[in-house]
Amino acid sequence: MPDFSTPPSEAGERNSSASLRKALRLVMIVAAQQPGTDGMALAELSEVAGVNKSTVLRLSSPLLDEKLLERDAETGRFRLGPGCLSLGQSYLQGIDLRSVARPELRGLMRLTQGTCHLVVLTGRDVVYVDKVEDEAVVRMASRIGATMPAYCTAVGKAMLAYSPEETVAEALAGTLEPVTDRTITDPVLLRAEFEAIRRRGYAIDDRENEPEVRCVAAPIFGSEDRVIAALSVSSLASRMTARRVRDVGPSAARAALRISARMGSRKAAILLERPAAAE
Repeated sequence: MPDFSTPPSEAGERNSSASLRKALRLVMIVAAQQPGTDGMALAELSEVAGVNKSTVLRLSSPLLDEKLLERDAETGRFRLGPGCLSLGQSYLQGIDLRSVARPELRGLMRLTQGTCHLVVLTGRDVVYVDKVEDEAVVRMASRIGATMPAYCTAVGKAMLAYSPEETVAEALAGTLEPVTDRTITDPVLLRAEFEAIRRRGYAIDDRENEPEVRCVAAPIFGSEDRVIAALSVSSLASRMTARRVRDVGPSAARAALRISARMGSRKAAILLERPAAAE
């Protein structure tokens, strides 16, 4: 017996919505395949999606027309189509690093009660491009647009740890002047520090740039999984104790991963799927 409880127009909309979700799921399943594989066979896609083969063919037809999927003429295997690349490029072109990062900086500031910065690397220096601070606690002297040598800042070390060798060599070339009596100026020791940063996922400035300030920083990656920026949490050393650094570091690294994923980093998105320690 027909079900007259739902108006025909509403029922049609629900059916269309369900079909759309199923079709988009096909794209996501194909996208989740290991990079370098030659796509998915019809039977495999049908099994993973939980629908029969004829349904896969019906749902994939508009996806093929719009080039979101493509099907090999010889093997019949499904792969992502160039339409996905076009959508991805449009998305990335519309992303503004500061806009993406600011909510994370605010959240990190509230969590840590420290001053949070967003910084990029330019040659041998870092440039502060955004700042969020809790003025009721401690105000930092840093300002947007200011530059600092990369080697003596946590943000600089966080970016250099993941930068190409030519970038690192440029930043460490010549005489590295001490800014405080704790500044690391030996390139060998700095390179060892970069290795430690890669192991733990965040960098530490232990009063190396300002005598009374400790800072924790984590790298931010872009769509090609290359480092494009860093964020940091800074506070007076009396507040940012060594024990506190061990708590703040993983939180900063996690926030940086979330920004990286929004900026298109595939590796960051994968890492975010792993369980995180309580923040």
